[in-house]
Amino acid sequence: MAVRRVDPSSDGGYLLGCDGVSELVRGRSAQFLTQLEEEILVLDPARTELVADTSSHFNSTFLYLEAQLRRSTPNDDQIHLGHRAVMNLVPYQLDPALQALRQPRQRILIADAVGLGKTLEAGILTSELIQRGRGQRILVITLKSMLTQFQKEFWSRFSIPLVRLDSVGLQRVRNSIPSNHNPFNYYDRTIISIDTLKNNLEYRNYLENAWWDIIIIDECHNVAARGNEDGLSRRARLARLLSGRSDTMMLLSATPHDGSARSFASLMSLLDPTAISDPDDYTPEDFRDKGLVVRRFKKDIRDQVSADFQERITEQLKQAASPQEEAAYRALLAIPFTQKGEHRAGKQQELQRVGMQKALFSSPFAALDSTGRRIALLQDKPAISGDEQAEVAALEEFAAALREIDAASFSKFQRLVQRLHDPSFNWQAADPSDRLVIFSERIETLRWLRENLPGAAGLKPATSRSCTAA
Repeated sequence: MAVRRVDPSSDGGYLLGCDGVSELVRGRSAQFLTQLEEEILVLDPARTELVADTSSHFNSTFLYLEAQLRRSTPNDDQIHLGHRAVMNLVPYQLDPALQALRQPRQRILIADAVGLGKTLEAGILTSELIQRGRGQRILVITLKSMLTQFQKEFWSRFSIPLVRLDSVGLQRVRNSIPSNHNPFNYYDRTIISIDTLKNNLEYRNYLENAWWDIIIIDECHNVAARGNEDGLSRRARLARLLSGRSDTMMLLSATPHDGSARSFASLMSLLDPTAISDPDDYTPEDFRDKGLVVRRFKKDIRDQVSADFQERITEQLKQAASPQEEAAYRALLAIPFTQKGEHRAGKQQELQRVGMQKALFSSPFAALDSTGRRIALLQDKPAISGDEQAEVAALEEFAAALREIDAASFSKFQRLVQRLHDPSFNWQAADPSDRLVIFSERIETLRWLRENLPGAAGLKPATSRSCTAA
């Protein structure tokens, strides 16, 4: 403790006003009566004894000096710690943190293209804010599929631990704390799926009464308002609620603009409600000088990276449908889809048809699986209506048409095989290092390809590996 004030006390001693110095009591003040304390030891700086550092290469001294520097709180707009993360630092990755630190509040949309390191850029800024004493409580909101990756990046590169929470984890926290306590105050640094929060209205009251130093919303285009919607989605309403629960907010997305002026304006309003006055009529100049957005493409930072970015070449291959596929599609158009036991012409039935069309366009085998599930769902009902019986009959005709499609009449498959054998494609099937990655929307399509493509492409079974839908 450092003595700040000494006053005489009525018991003949002194009242000492002290401020904490060590880690355990730093930031706290206390008062001591010398008559009650057994011994008060005054440390005189003039009597400091110098001890020689006998460690190899003065490692102990360097560690001590580094520890003192880390304890100091910088108040400028420079990078002090973030550049030391476990990564191959490229100068452009420091720009979002430098831009944010120049602002009174660190609120920024990091909208760099895919592969430029938005998570790393967010980690650099987070590290700097922690160094400045403004990162004790952190909340990361992302998609369920991205939880593990984001959590791993922050821990392995920046040593920032994030406790992963889900609905079960939150319930476990609530069971271990008094009923009037906020479960979001139990852990200081957490990461949670946005769908976990939006699907439970009970969390809204807890969120309204919690506060974080930093809130990060990954893939923030999922919380933007949609130009074709009259109201806000639950994700958008949740983001708007969270925007007022922290001074620092980072939005991350490689696709922040979907072509709708109102959609992008909704993201800007999360950072600064005054950034755009009219969400339907504005220009980039309205918010460009406010330091709210950082957006770069690979061509913008090409001179800063040593490796060349491979240009993506997109080529569309088209193939006419076979007669069997045409027959299956006509059978699909004839299905009288039902809802709640009735067939009604309208958007709901067409939505079911569109879903089946997507399965058919993936492969007839994916459509056959979806058709079988739909038939089983209707037939398992305790009481099936006349309209549903008509739908089942039409679905069975559709399934029969799908079964007529084999590998030879599966036009997309034949076009794929033709492409693989095309000399201009220059794919070497015998070369293990010349690999192909095939993506599909339906897992049933991939399973069928795993069984039929190796033989058609001239591959050995051992060289073909299973894949997942994407």
